Formats: sequence, C-alpha cells, structure tokens
Amino acid sequence: MRIGLLPRLILGIIAGIIIGFVMPESIIRILVTFRDIFGEFLNYVIPFIIIAFVAPGIADLGKDAGKLLGITTGIAYLSTIIAGFSAFFVGKALLPGLVTSGSARNPEEALLSGYFEIAIDPLMGVMTALVTAFLLGLGMAAIKNKSLYNVLDDFKGIIEKVIQKVIIPILPFYIAAVFANMTYAGEIVQTMATFIKVFALVIILHIVYLIFLYFIASPMAGNNPVKALKNMLPAYFTAIGTQSSAATIPVTLRQAKNIVSEDVAEFVIPLCATIHLAGSTITLTLCSMAVILISGGVPGIDSYAAFILMLGITMIAAPGVPGGAVMAALGLLELYLGFGETAKALMIALYLTQDSFGTAANVTGDGAIAMMVDGIKKMFKMQTA
Repeated sequence: MRIGLLPRLILGIIAGIIIGFVMPESIIRILVTFRDIFGEFLNYVIPFIIIAFVAPGIADLGKDAGKLLGITTGIAYLSTIIAGFSAFFVGKALLPGLVTSGSARNPEEALLSGYFEIAIDPLMGVMTALVTAFLLGLGMAAIKNKSLYNVLDDFKGIIEKVIQKVIIPILPFYIAAVFANMTYAGEIVQTMATFIKVFALVIILHIVYLIFLYFIASPMAGNNPVKALKNMLPAYFTAIGTQSSAATIPVTLRQAKNIVSEDVAEFVIPLCATIHLAGSTITLTLCSMAVILISGGVPGIDSYAAFILMLGITMIAAPGVPGGAVMAALGLLELYLGFGETAKALMIALYLTQDSFGTAANVTGDGAIAMMVDGIKKMFKMQTA
C-alpha cells in the first residue's frame, strides 16, 4: 500500500525526534551532513523552479481569451494578496501571544554541523531567475512563435519530475535530519508546541477568509452566501484528500456549475486552479512569521509587503503536486525574509503538515471568484472567449 506524503512527513518528524533522543552525536552529524547536501541541491533547483513555472504561466495568461481573462486574473491576484496581508496583520496581533519569541536558537546556528559540505552553486540568483521568468513569459505572450514556449514547457515537465521523483520522496528524510538535530539540541518541545498553535490559527483564518469571500461574491451572482459556500464543500473535502488544486478540478467544476453559468465555470475554475492560491498564501505568511518569531526575530511589514506581492505572482502555475506552492516560494523566503537551510526546512515541515487544508481553501475560494466573474459578465454582457 502506497503511503501518502503527509503520513511520510509525520513519520519523518517522529523518527527525527526519536533519533535525536537516543542516538549519539556521530549519528546526528551524519544526518546533518545529508541535510546540508540536500539543502545545497534544493538551493540549486530553486531558480529552475521559478523559471519553469512562472515563465510558461505568464505566457499562458497572455493568450487571447477575451476581456474576462484579465478580469479573472486581477480578481484572483487581488484575493491572494488580500489573504496574505490579512494573515500578516492577524499574525502580528496574535502570534506573539502564541509563540514564545526566541524559544529556539537562531535556526541558522545549528549546534551540530555535518562532517563535510558539497557546494552546489545555483546558476543564477533568485531575483535574476524572477526577472528572467517575467521577461521570457511576457516575451512569449507577445510573439506568435511557440518554439521557445514548447521548450520551456518541456523544461517545466522535467522540473515537475524532479519535484515528484526526487525532492518530495527525500523530504521526509530531510525533515527527519532537521528534527533530530533540534531534538539533540533540546529545542524540540517549544518547536512542536509552536507547530500545533500555528496549525490551528491557519485553519481558523482559512475559514474566516472563505466566509469573507463568499459574502462579498454571492450578491454579485445573486446567490445566498451560506448556500453557495455549502455547495462548494464537496470540493473542499476532495482537496483535503488530493492535496492538489489541479486534481480537484472535476469536482470544483461540477459544484461551481450549481452557482454560476456553465461557460463561466468552465473558464474560471481551471484557470483559478493555477493562479488563485489565497489559502496557500495565508499558510506561507503565518508559518514564516512563526519561524521568524521562534528564532528571536521580528516580522516586519516592509519585507512582508514585498514577499506577499511577489508570492502572488511567483506561485502562478505552481505544480499540481503536493507541496508545489512551498517549493515555488522557497526562493522568496530566502530573498525577502532571509531564510537559510534550517529555516526553510522548518517552513517545509510546517507547510506540508497542513498542505491539504491550504489546497482546500484555494479551490473553495475559486467558487467565489467564479461568482464575481459571473456577476461582472452579466453586468457588462461580456463573452468568456
């Protein structure tokens, strides 16, 4: 029987804690060596992830699909950044009371180091990759020749395979190594307590944001917000199982047709599955703030404003695999929030333990976006294509 990613991740955390308690320093250092090597590989791949997903995603959005394409994209992006800023201000108000600041040592000051390091330098920096992706994406959208698009689409397929066949399978061992080191250092109790509190806050904020979206969107389509939200629950619970917006599209589409016109549902739902990640943005924002707080830092609006605004763009066409959003966000965590190896590992662990709920919030929010688009379409008598 195949074990899903979430159970494997939980097993990795448990195994890491046990190893940290019972194994000698020499074994922990072997694990830390593995962590460092895999971390170098992850840093090497991050620029490729950005180019592979962002460039084709922007090119796809540039294809002719009527005025509603721009409207849908704008609403989805606005929803994503509102979700991010809402999470920041909620986290700023509540997280200091839930998380003990400085309860863990600086995550970049691991008490144990590996036996050796293997440097794998990225071919370009994160910002260079972002600018390159925007340039390629906008350029491909402007020209009719699809040769470069096909090349980048194939490249995206390669990177998706790397994520699915290499990174995702190794992540539980990577997380186990991080938790073994933290346990050996005596930091695990506070960290696990933080995980539980942040997890609860994330789920609550997901629900509150969905209620907000539906109360805004439903009147635009002439629907009752409570009934509309209840109608989308099958998509919500399906996404919890699939952990993928793309894999949930058939159910999301079926339910959306009950509250909006069929042509709008068929246009908006597949598009929003790749560009509307409000739930994931809430999770990434709150989890990253928690990591900063337990490290003794203070989350600032300046760095988070840039982080959230870029996050809404960078996660366009994030791969339809579990953990795709956090993989696409790793570069931004490093660039804007200064995350290093251990901080990124904590983020991956925090994010993936609730990935299914973030995905569920994403796809359920797509129903609200569809109602907004449907209302605008009827008001201005627009066409979907």
